Amino acid sequence: MQKIKAPQENIDIYVWEGKSDIYDRIVRCLVSSEVDVMRADHMDLMPDQPKLSPSIAIISVTMIDGGRFNANDWQKAHGMPVIWVAEAPRAFDSRVYPPEYSHILMLDFTCAELRRLVFGLAGELHGGAKSAQERDPLIAESDVMKTLLKETVAFADCDSNVLIAGETGVGKERIARLLHENHQRYSKGPFVAVNCGAIPDGLFESHFFGHAKGAFTGAMLAHKGYFEQADNGTLFLDEIGDLPLYQQVKLLRVLEQSKVTRLGSAVEVDVEFRLVAATNRNLRELVKQEMFRSDLYYRMAVIELRVPSLEERGEVDKIAIFSGIVNQIFKNAARDSAPLPEVPDWLLRMVAHTRFRGNVRELRNIAERITIIHRQLGDWDKGAIDRVFHALQDLKVECDHEEQGGARKKWDTADRNRIIEALDAHNWRRQDTANHLKMSRKVLWEKMRKFQIIDGDPEPGEVES
Repeated sequence: MQKIKAPQENIDIYVWEGKSDIYDRIVRCLVSSEVDVMRADHMDLMPDQPKLSPSIAIISVTMIDGGRFNANDWQKAHGMPVIWVAEAPRAFDSRVYPPEYSHILMLDFTCAELRRLVFGLAGELHGGAKSAQERDPLIAESDVMKTLLKETVAFADCDSNVLIAGETGVGKERIARLLHENHQRYSKGPFVAVNCGAIPDGLFESHFFGHAKGAFTGAMLAHKGYFEQADNGTLFLDEIGDLPLYQQVKLLRVLEQSKVTRLGSAVEVDVEFRLVAATNRNLRELVKQEMFRSDLYYRMAVIELRVPSLEERGEVDKIAIFSGIVNQIFKNAARDSAPLPEVPDWLLRMVAHTRFRGNVRELRNIAERITIIHRQLGDWDKGAIDRVFHALQDLKVECDHEEQGGARKKWDTADRNRIIEALDAHNWRRQDTANHLKMSRKVLWEKMRKFQIIDGDPEPGEVES
């Protein structure tokens, strides 16, 4: 073992070099980093227990020649990500270089390529551990929230898909993580969270299905999509109601077949995961309006959970959550064992009587702002805190006026019908339809997407990546 400096703490690098001479090169490339690099050829390839400290493995594919293990089984056993090193011809041979090996280095790798992969994986390992440690405790003092948690734990160990409904900011992802953590088998795998509303047009396949090396310009390495990343774990799709119809059918196909094919590849990869989806929209109503596929809805909503709003949870949960957040912030900033400031009753009453449209997310924002006031001014300055709550009320009034004034965007039914009639008249040939409507094909596609007029996938050139 050779000690070297690294930008990440407590990262161990295990090297199985087999017939390749890569250990000394790896040590030289990481000499400016603080990690433990260990030659691991003598170690058991399939240990009884995974490593407890954050670790990364670098393995030559010559270790596979004996057929003693595969990538998925190895990663489950060791509990660490793998960087595979192979000669260039083997990288394209699916018989000896299976498609699930996503972190790849050629045998003639450069130090820059090695460091980029190692440090990227190290950041992911530390980020995951840190987020789990820093996650706020789930507070449930109200009866309605206790009922939800009871149902969540009861259904957690089922393999069936789950649909979580609730307003923005109520903590739907927290419930999804609770489902994941209490599943006997999937809890040992990854929790992959995806915001469906943030997927750029034209990149759905690359993000969800992944791509093979060389699939398109800039695809220097193979990449696992979200489906493969969630293998043997949980895939959490937030804002599922924002997923366009033409993408919904692709998600449905994966759920039915449990197979994915990366872009630029002809090899199907088996995947197994539990889908947990969340939405702040009424999917049943969207199904009636033909804005959401009914078959996908029924595939997802085997188990349905609804997270109550903060207003439904009542004053007891508002006070408990606010006090918990404030105390946690003070505790993190406290030196030694200094006593935590006590929250005054008048402030707790203000919190209890305030309606938070943004639910827990908005309450956290208010708690952080008030904590800063106390830290900077040295006490609970009522004047400054009153201004925070008054600003909150002013924002609510503006939102109410917008809603009463009908500011929410609605479809122009006449425009939608005009486009459908033009498409029908031209046998759904988009270029001819666009010419008839005196608009570009891309503008036509955008309008079709806006109005959920879908007859298939976008034609080439209609969606820019």
